[in-house]
Amino acid sequence: MNLELDQPVEAVQRTPSAAAAKLSVLHVGKFYPPHMGGIETHLQALCGALRNHADVRVIVSSEDRNTVEEMVDSVPVARLATLITAFSTSISPGMVSRIRNSGAGLVHVHLPNPAAVLAYLASGHRGPLVVTYHSDTVKQKVLGRMFEPFLNAALRKSAAIIATSPNYLATSPVLQAFRDRCHVIPYGIDTAQFEQCSPDAVRSVRERLGDRLVISVGRLVYYKGFDVLIRAMADVRGKLVIVGEGPLRGELQSLAARLGVTDKVVFAGEINNAGVMPYYHAADLFALASVARSEAFGIVQIEAMAAGIPVVNTSLDSGVPFVSLAGESGLTVPPGDAPALAAAINRLLDDQSLRQSLGQAGVRRARREFSLDTMLRRTLSLYEGVIQSGERGLR
Repeated sequence: MNLELDQPVEAVQRTPSAAAAKLSVLHVGKFYPPHMGGIETHLQALCGALRNHADVRVIVSSEDRNTVEEMVDSVPVARLATLITAFSTSISPGMVSRIRNSGAGLVHVHLPNPAAVLAYLASGHRGPLVVTYHSDTVKQKVLGRMFEPFLNAALRKSAAIIATSPNYLATSPVLQAFRDRCHVIPYGIDTAQFEQCSPDAVRSVRERLGDRLVISVGRLVYYKGFDVLIRAMADVRGKLVIVGEGPLRGELQSLAARLGVTDKVVFAGEINNAGVMPYYHAADLFALASVARSEAFGIVQIEAMAAGIPVVNTSLDSGVPFVSLAGESGLTVPPGDAPALAAAINRLLDDQSLRQSLGQAGVRRARREFSLDTMLRRTLSLYEGVIQSGERGLR
């Protein structure tokens, strides 16, 4: 199911009102870069863009018992001391008083984050709440059911809930219960950053790795489907470069060895944005083989599209197939299907004309729907609507 965006881009391409420009916004997340993760990357991009239009502050958990206050690209970030970590959730008791005493006109919480939900509810903050609902709780289902009453209490208090794709809004049982306050605002990145690359850097990658190159980028964790992608490479006439680190690296390397594809699979390790760009531009296509709904969106697809290469993704019931559309900017195969994945990859490697047409369409789609400016304007428009609605309610 692919619903329309709640607000078309054209409706928000205007200068924000004075009320929005003077707004004080407190963003509450789990962590903040350099901690790696999709939500963290989005939080940094959004707050960096918002800082020129509003008073933006960020509170997150630190990765130890120390509280650190710092400026990250002109955004004040407070990393609050973590007392304990339970069920992959950092508990920072100082978050309650930070929210309560923030004086923020609007609090923007990024979920899933049980600790942030509890801190917000305990803070008694009286201003409007905006929530970005990045993902359902997928893996820890028992914990999710136990926490559900608190999550629902926070969502009932919210003035607006942001879903990152129409697909996720349509398939999340949590969001469906609050459909009347949901708004679709996809992630955005600085697409121009990925459109250009040094020819010498690209040539260096190709000289080392050859042609017929497939790239995949992400943490080496179960839901990314790298095991399926490596199995597919047994039938692919090309080479795969995996950019990223994670707990499954040893297991994936062993799988490549067992399948006899070590000459076809290169583990490049963790590479920053600047360093990964030559790989995007040297590659013939990008593969996102994710197998579980934990992959809620797949921001890396936007990066690949902006770089002008087609995407092979999977038909998950999440935002993944919304980002790169089948037949427009790439090909889509069933999750977990190594033969179908191999066939799609080979089809693109063998057809330069198809690669070019899909790649060019991907650039246009990335600029139109997933640029940082588009996300910023949609977000500011939402903030403005929330503020105006609150002001009307006080009259």
